Amino acid sequence: MRSLWKTHAPLTAASLVLVAALAAFAVGLLVDPRTIAGAPAWLKPAKFAASIAIYGLTLVWMFQFLPGWPRTRAAVGWITAIVGLLETALVALQAWRGTTSHFNLGTPFDRTVFAVMGAAILVQWTASLALVAAVWRQPFPDRALGSALRAGLVLAILGAAMGGLMTRPTAEQVEAVHATGRMIVSGAHTVGGPDGGRGLPGMMWSAEHGDLRVPHFLGLHALQVLPLIAVVLGLLGTRISGGERLRLVRVAGFGYAAFMAILLWQALRGQSVAAPDGMTIVMLAIWAVSTAVAAVAPVGGRVLAVRTTSVLALRAQ
Repeated sequence: MRSLWKTHAPLTAASLVLVAALAAFAVGLLVDPRTIAGAPAWLKPAKFAASIAIYGLTLVWMFQFLPGWPRTRAAVGWITAIVGLLETALVALQAWRGTTSHFNLGTPFDRTVFAVMGAAILVQWTASLALVAAVWRQPFPDRALGSALRAGLVLAILGAAMGGLMTRPTAEQVEAVHATGRMIVSGAHTVGGPDGGRGLPGMMWSAEHGDLRVPHFLGLHALQVLPLIAVVLGLLGTRISGGERLRLVRVAGFGYAAFMAILLWQALRGQSVAAPDGMTIVMLAIWAVSTAVAAVAPVGGRVLAVRTTSVLALRAQ
């Protein structure tokens, strides 16, 4: 923590505030029986606080590998800290009021909240592009970790961009505007049905229809998963060479991106992640086999080469 604080104190502090807010929202989940759009009232603020705190601390950790970009680190860190606190505060405010925070155009105040949140996320997303440029231009002594950070950041930005798909008005919402002359709700995370139906335990992703939050969530957290894979592979030490580790990290990155694409395709078809059809199962099987083959091929090739060399040496003797 001392290292993180020294690297970027404002973003570290904001992330710790969000951890404290998460504890408060957890209490709300226990004592407040209200539901909003079918989910516990304080579930969404809790998810936002947890996700943004993890993202903020991950960025500060990443900043330590970008010594040549002090201005970029400072600007992106400050923007992330401000936007993270603002977004979580607005989501919590709407939960306290007993209404939704996203897609809500019911009152002038609700429209203002949604607009501010959208503008803030756009600023954050744009700032992240500057960080991508820095990460891709920064040389990394640990090439595998550098590859994981680059891929993780790009996939996180793509995952964040998927949130824009949720802001499109649905056909039912457009019909309501034609009938009433007013748009009370604009956008939805559920595809093929209304928001607020039966959800999966914990995350409350739709158990009946497609849900864009699934690939959105997966993309946002690529920035933690891929570097973690690189770190775990690094702990194997001499049992795996640097070249093999880099190759495996790259395979993980491509596999992660393909998995995101499959889940996005599934959601856009209006299909719940909990109820894949035959086409989705086939795609997942192809993805799993392809990723596994790509991961073991270098190791298998090296083992075959060693065995072949040993056999030839024995025959020569």
